[in-house]
Formats: sequence, C-alpha cells, structure tokens
Amino acid sequence: MQLQLATETNLPLFLHSRNCANDFIDIISKKRDLLNGGVVHSFTGTVQEAQRYIEMGFYIGINGCSLKTEENLKAMASIPTEKLMIETDAPWCGIKNTHAGSKFVKSKWDVKKKEKWIEGSTVKDRCEPCHIVQVLEVMAEYRQENPDELCKEIYENTLKLFFPDG
Repeated sequence: MQLQLATETNLPLFLHSRNCANDFIDIISKKRDLLNGGVVHSFTGTVQEAQRYIEMGFYIGINGCSLKTEENLKAMASIPTEKLMIETDAPWCGIKNTHAGSKFVKSKWDVKKKEKWIEGSTVKDRCEPCHIVQVLEVMAEYRQENPDELCKEIYENTLKLFFPDG
C-alpha cells in the first residue's frame, strides 16, 4: 500500500529497515523503477548493506541507533556524503554512553528525570530534537570532516530529496 501511494504521489519513501536488509532489498527491488527515491531510516546495517541501498538510489538516515557499534561507525563512514541524512528518531535512538560513537560527543545538556524536569534541561534516557547535534558531532569526528560543512551538505541532501522544486 505504501509503495503504491508513493508511486501515485511521486513522493519519496521514508523506510525503516532493521535486521531485514535482504528482505527489504528484495521487496523494494521489485518496485524500484516506480519509486521516487527515499531514505533508509535509522540505518544500523553493514557497509555492504549501505552500498546496496545506495546503488538503489536511496539516502541513508543516521541517528543514535546507527552509532552503537564500531561496525555501525564503519558503515556510516562508508556512505558518501551526498547520500547521508541525519535524524534523531526522538524520543528513541539517543546516543548512550555505551555506544561506540559516544566518545565523539561534545555537546551536553543538564539531564533530569521526567518527574523533576525543569526548563533548559533534557529528560533522562529520552532522545530530544536538540540531540541531533550529537549525531552530527559523532559523524563528523569519525569521518574526519568539518561538522559545519557536513551539516550543510546533509541539509542540501534533504532539500534535494524532499523539496526538489524549491
């Protein structure tokens, strides 16, 4: 149904694929010529899976869940900048201290339990929109890229995909 709607509206897809790369690729491959691109959201796959998605014309969305392991970091680094997207998936998928990418996080906020939250703080164990900068910090540091330039290129990717006539 979603693939049919995407075809009828000529809109890009925003697809969640976790632990199902082969099935995902098999399904999408059958309709690929009818689709107007999209994002593989919350990517946690391998270098090879990223390459297969890119060959199909998709962008790859990176969030905190995408930065858990060293293998995840290597896969993220293998994605050409012109195929990268950045996301939080709030309230899920924050970068935790146990994630391999956490050592590259520079931005920090005062954290409070939900019941004790005050303005200017974030809620403990909840990914919030402001945390997107942490995803960028990890991506830029691991890829050894300038974060401002990487951010600008990812922004341009977003415009190309979602606002092509703008």
